[in-house]
Amino acid sequence: MKIIKRIAFGLLVVVFVMGLGFVVWAETPLGPAPEALAALESDSQVTVTVEKFITFKPASLQPETGFIFYPGGRVDYRSYAAPLRRIAEQGYLVVLVPVRLNLAFFDINAAQPIFEKHPEIAHWVTGGHSLGGVASALFAKDNPEIEGIIFWASYPADDSLKNSDLKMLSIYGTKDMAGMEKFDETKPFLVSNANYVVIDGGNHAQFGDYGSQPGDNEAEISRADQQSQVVSAVVSFLASFAQ
Repeated sequence: MKIIKRIAFGLLVVVFVMGLGFVVWAETPLGPAPEALAALESDSQVTVTVEKFITFKPASLQPETGFIFYPGGRVDYRSYAAPLRRIAEQGYLVVLVPVRLNLAFFDINAAQPIFEKHPEIAHWVTGGHSLGGVASALFAKDNPEIEGIIFWASYPADDSLKNSDLKMLSIYGTKDMAGMEKFDETKPFLVSNANYVVIDGGNHAQFGDYGSQPGDNEAEISRADQQSQVVSAVVSFLASFAQ
């Protein structure tokens, strides 16, 4: 009997240590780089509000379209501030969502309060990078306010949205750590008329500003060039919702 108790106690200790190790790992995310932190300051073009969410709002007009963004797995959500701010400069409300344990899969409904906070927005689009893109699709599935999804180096978890009325944009680089084959394999998970932007030489980590990412391929273009192409593609896509 004592042996059984000792074994049970030992197993509990192992589970506790493993759980603690996971939490420590998750709570030590990549980034943000100085460029990302610099983008969190308001100026004459964009008003930045840092509360529960980070909100980027054009200073000179009232946007009609909002973009909700979920961060990649184990990446500090602030790491996406620079490209998201540039999107807001073009006339869109952009809301950057923090997630529990820096893993969006554990906090799919984190963006739910945003709708009530911004009743002035007529068109909502969600999206995210990597795991954040997966979470954004799951969020859109249960929230009819969402009209579109933007995937940054990401794709849906399954084909449950392929026959929906959602507009979809998929952006990924040819040097992404997942491999081009993975994006080809998952195209049937998106709607048939989805838009695709493939960034020649772009990799996984350069969608944000958090340094290199373990397992990623080396990019063949600069981070600035990759993010410029991402911003341009997103702005063009968001423009279609006000037409």
